Formats: sequence, structure tokens, C-alpha cells
Amino acid sequence: MWQLETGRWRLGGLLFVLAAGARANGLLNAGFVLYPRARRFALQLQGTAASPRELPVLCKRLLGLVSSSALMCAAIFLPFAAFQYYAYVRFCEPGAGLAPSVPEPLLQLARDKGYRVAGVGEAKPPWCSQRFPLVYSYIQDTYWNVGFLRYFELRQIPNFLLALPVTLLCSWAAWTYISTNPRHCLTLGLERSKGEERGKAGDGFCGPAAFVYVVHSTALLVFGFFCMHVQVLTRFLGSSSPILYWFSAHLLLEHEPLLWSTGTDNPASGKPLLGKSHSSSGKGTSDNPVVRLLLNWRSTTPLSKSILGFFLGYWLLGLILHCNFLPWT
Repeated sequence: MWQLETGRWRLGGLLFVLAAGARANGLLNAGFVLYPRARRFALQLQGTAASPRELPVLCKRLLGLVSSSALMCAAIFLPFAAFQYYAYVRFCEPGAGLAPSVPEPLLQLARDKGYRVAGVGEAKPPWCSQRFPLVYSYIQDTYWNVGFLRYFELRQIPNFLLALPVTLLCSWAAWTYISTNPRHCLTLGLERSKGEERGKAGDGFCGPAAFVYVVHSTALLVFGFFCMHVQVLTRFLGSSSPILYWFSAHLLLEHEPLLWSTGTDNPASGKPLLGKSHSSSGKGTSDNPVVRLLLNWRSTTPLSKSILGFFLGYWLLGLILHCNFLPWT
């Protein structure tokens, strides 16, 4: 994502290809390739006078946009498609089994668990007969019990509580962005804003550049909450989107007076300060705003304590449980 933001399209696309090879949800990253180009083209159309002379130029730009975007998306989808093809050849084609190379104890374990081993048994798995044979969807459905509202059970309440903080933060982030930029969201950001018309693009969390990230994060949140094992939602969102961290920082800067200090005893009423901050004596204050808040824990607002407490608590509790081989994500 950072490589794309800095204009390194090829390197960013290559990293997205590797991401799609590691996790299936990496396919959604194709949106980060498509959206900026589509938006740039839409803004060019709005700034171009409608004349017959401009039509060939616009058609040429559109053709270049479509072809380059299609190639990049095809590269991102290639690892996922290659894995599906490999699984189809192994499990659905006759004579391509792995049974001779699998030790007997593992074969017995597979039988006990109800797993399928390539080359063992005559019947093909059901997914082989589908119009688009996807082994990934079949495994999620059959073995992982992944599906819409399947995890909504009373015994899963502790897992929903575990995912509650990140669910609230990401939902709050989406609502904040939509309520701040309703027209921008309704037009999918494809309409030139007043700030851009004046040559000044908005910055910060609610700026137009964050739109595609908010959409991505919200889509992952909705899918993860209603269709996945909800206890993985924290690491799922924390490793896939920067919105969780951006919005937490946004809340701290908006509501924490300690981050408004410019070096005086009283907090300034102006804009939040992102850079270095020193006390009048030059001692006892860290350049890192998070460390500064932790050192002044008692003086922070309840919202700051909740945000910092969540991140610290999740890290500490996860470290203790995971190192002791206890359930954690």
C-alpha cells in the first residue's frame, strides 16, 4: 500500500501478488490498483472540455488504463488461480494421488478426522463437479464451518467479546468518515471536491485519500463479523488494513489535550501537534507521543486510556496465552 502511495506501482503490484499467494483475502488488494487509476481518469474527464478533438485522446487514455489495470489484476489473481488448479489436478484428476508418499499414520489420522487424501477412494470430492471448482471455498464450508451467521451461537459469546473492541473501532471509523464526507462517499470519490478545485486536497483521516482504505476495512469487518470465526477479527483487520491504527491515532489527536501541548503548562487550543514536544525544562518528556501518554497515564482522558489499554492488554494477554499454547489469535 505504501509503495502505491509513493508512486512505485510495479513494486507495489509485486507485493500484492505475493500477498495473494499467502492469503486469499489478498485478492481484495486489486481494488487499490484499480481505484486510484479510475479516480484519476474521472477527474481528468471533469477537467476536460467536451469536444470532438478530445475524444481520441480520452479513448487512448481509457484503453491504456483498462489494459494496464487488467494486467495488474490478472497478476494479483494468478497465485490464487494457480493454487486452485493445482488442487484440482491433485484431487480431481485420476492417477494424480499422493497416497504412496503419505506415511500410514498420517493416512489413518486423515481417516479418523474425515479428511480426503488425494488418490485414496474412488469418489471425487463434490467441489470437483462445480462449474468453478474452488477447493478453498469447499474447505471453509466443510471443515472450518465458515458461512453467513454460522458462528452466531451462545457458546461463542466470549469470542464476540474478544472481537468487540476492534469491531467498535472500525465501525466508528467508517461512521466518522461517512458522516464527515457524505457526498464524497455517495459519489465514490469520483467527483472533484471543492478543496481539490482550489488546489488544496484535504488531509488527515477524513481526507479523500483515505476513502479506499475505509471501504476496504469496512468490507473486511462486515465479512469477518458475519461469516468468519469472529475471534480472528482482530488480527485479520490489524494485519490487512491501516485504518485501525489511523483512526486510533485520529481519536487521540482529536480528544487528548496532552497531545495538544506545545511546551507550555496549559494545553494549546490550536491544532494537535504531531512533532517533537519538550517540557519547559527540557527533561522528562518523550519525543514519542504514545510514550508521553503512557508516562502521564493518570492525566489522560478515559478515551485515551481505553484505546491504549486495549492495545497494551491485547498484546500482553496474547503474549501470555500464546506462549503457553492456549487458544489465542
